Amino acid sequence: MVLKEKINCEPLKELVRTVPDFPKPGILFYDITTLLKDKTGFAQLIDAFAAYYIGKEVDLVLGIEARGFIFGPALAYRLNAGFVPVRKPKKLPAPTAKVTYDLEYGTDSLEIHLDAIEPGQRVVIVDDLLATGGTMEATVKLVRQLGGEVVGLGFAIELDFLQGAAKFKEYDVFSLLHYDE
Repeated sequence: MVLKEKINCEPLKELVRTVPDFPKPGILFYDITTLLKDKTGFAQLIDAFAAYYIGKEVDLVLGIEARGFIFGPALAYRLNAGFVPVRKPKKLPAPTAKVTYDLEYGTDSLEIHLDAIEPGQRVVIVDDLLATGGTMEATVKLVRQLGGEVVGLGFAIELDFLQGAAKFKEYDVFSLLHYDE
């Protein structure tokens, strides 16, 4: 099924729950679990991602732990691509590449299997939220270390006021929902 039209996702905002002071005081958390449990909302989310990426010759969709695991495989299926998880440390059984990065509220690390991406493979990386961009920046580094070509960076939500997309001027950044506060 080829989708040619951009899908208006603004109505999906009604399905996103905001949780104040999580994971620490002063942070407003945009929780997509309420969107994902809605069968129409979840389908529209995947359809909108697929509509954007169909025709871009994607070999792999990478999903960042943990929420990228939810819609990454569904998108990979729709694109006839493989799915690769990007995990927190010590979760993958085979040899890995690792990158440590800064979060809005601390530091963390991500890993990927060394054999997950072959040189030259075209990759879309998906995650639930673009805030400051640290998690995605680390994942891009992992893809580049393994010789992959980043076709696009996809997000369910982008917090525009944090200007995380500014870190990725050389990449195609696609976000379904935008928040200004």
